[in-house]
Parts: sequence; structure tokens; C-alpha cells
Amino acid sequence: MDRTSPTDPSLSGVFLALVTPFRDGALDEASLSRLVAHFAASPIAGFVLAATTGEGLTLDEGETDRLVAVAASAAGRLPLWLGVSGSDTRRLKARLDATARWPIAGHLVACPAYTRPSQDGLRQHFTLLARDAAKPILLYNIPYRTGVNLANETLLRLAELPAIRGVKDCCADAAQSFDLLRSRPPGFAVLTGEDTLFHTALTQGADGGILAAAQADPAAFVALREAVLAGDLSGALQRWQGLVDLARLLFAEPSPAPIKHWLWRSGLIASPELRLPMTGVSPALAGKLDRLLSERRAAA
Repeated sequence: MDRTSPTDPSLSGVFLALVTPFRDGALDEASLSRLVAHFAASPIAGFVLAATTGEGLTLDEGETDRLVAVAASAAGRLPLWLGVSGSDTRRLKARLDATARWPIAGHLVACPAYTRPSQDGLRQHFTLLARDAAKPILLYNIPYRTGVNLANETLLRLAELPAIRGVKDCCADAAQSFDLLRSRPPGFAVLTGEDTLFHTALTQGADGGILAAAQADPAAFVALREAVLAGDLSGALQRWQGLVDLARLLFAEPSPAPIKHWLWRSGLIASPELRLPMTGVSPALAGKLDRLLSERRAAA
């Protein structure tokens, strides 16, 4: 792939952490195209591909290439951010360089997993990745998956680098998240990745979120953010009370199984198939999801 993206790498609003549809063990390009086109008609800010929700670690390079190409053809001018991860800095730098001319707005880069580097190691890792980067970088701090927390002191030093535009914050520490929001420099975006804390993050000043649950009702999540921005905190809370149970249910079992089930039942993807070691939802959760989907359809 050798195509340059015309998209705007703005980092505010609701971004969808998109699932990767599979069928019979292969990338389901028809479902992917249908899914992206459907969401592109909603008021979202963009897509994140091949990250945690997109089962990116199970995709080979050819599949990732096709994933981006198909999504780009259906997304219109909405930006696509590509999730990448790895614990070998040199190899990860080569991956960023190799995908720089793909039709993406930038890269979402997770902290190195398993190796648990020091804060200085994290700083040097991301500094090397940002050096001469052809695309903007959005950091991804999710210590309960990677085993290492990107401390605010380190993160704010990295925020000084021109290529590093923001962070997907999943640190799971309310005080750390709040301190980051009040200490960040102008123009540095903070997007929550904790779906069930979306309302809280917005009221504390987050620029938006990268959310899996928003695939179930993107317009409602966008409307919640708009209410907060308009100062309608009572209205925002009322909207959140209608969304929080949905968000919680979609994370009641390991993601992305619940949201894939929801999208399958909604007719947006042909199968809820996942790749091992991820497995489908339990019968009990499937029943709860189906009932909630029916209730929301009846109330619409």
C-alpha cells in the first residue's frame, strides 16, 4: 500500500475503537465495509483500527493492510488511526515507517507489554518512535494490559515532542487522570478509553474518547459530549444514565466479544466470530444483550 491520507488528524470527539469482522477464519471485508460506511454517516470524529477492540495482535501484516484499505474506502474523510504495539523499539519504529504512507491520520501506540521498562526506558522508547515520525502519534497508556504505567511526569515530557499529539488514557487511576487533565500543555489531547467512565472524563475536561461501546449507539455518545461542552450538565447526566448500563454490559465479559455480539444481532456484521484466545459471549450474557437491544429498538 502506498497511498497518502488527506484526513485531518484532529483529536477531539468520539472515536470508535472498531471491531475487526471475521468469517470462517478470514477478514470479512464485506462486513467491514458495511460497518464503516454505517458509522461514517453518524457524527463520530473517526476510527481506530487494529487496536485492542480490533484484535490487532491476531492480524498479520497483509490483513492489516487490507483492513486499512477497505476501511479507508468506506470512511469518506473521517480519519483512521492505526493501532500498533510491540516491545522491540527498533521493530516498532520500522513498522511505523512502513505504514506511514497508508491512508491513516496517525498511529495509536501502546506502551511495551510484558517487559515492564522503567520510566526512562518508556521515555526513550517513545522519543525514538517520535523522532522523524511521518504521522502523528497518540500514546496508549493501559497498564492493566501492558504491565507498566506511563507516569504523568514521563507523559508530559513526551508531550513536548511535536509528533506526539495526545494520549488514550486507560490508566485506571482517577487521581492520575485528573492530574494529567489539569497539567497537560495546550493542544495535547486526552481521550479516555474507559467506556464506563466516559461521562466523568468529559466533566473533568477530557477531549473525548476512543470507545468500543459507542459502536452500539454512536449518536448518543456524541450527544452526551455535546451536552457537556454546552454546559448542560444536568442534561448530560440524564443522557449518561441512559447509556451507562449499556456500556457496563458491553464490558461484562472480555471485549470485544460483547460488542461483536451486539453488532451481529444488529445486522451490521455477518458473524460475531473472534480469534483465539478470545472466545464468544456466554449464553447468559448473550440473553442480556439481546434483551437490551430489543428494548432499545422498541423505545426508538
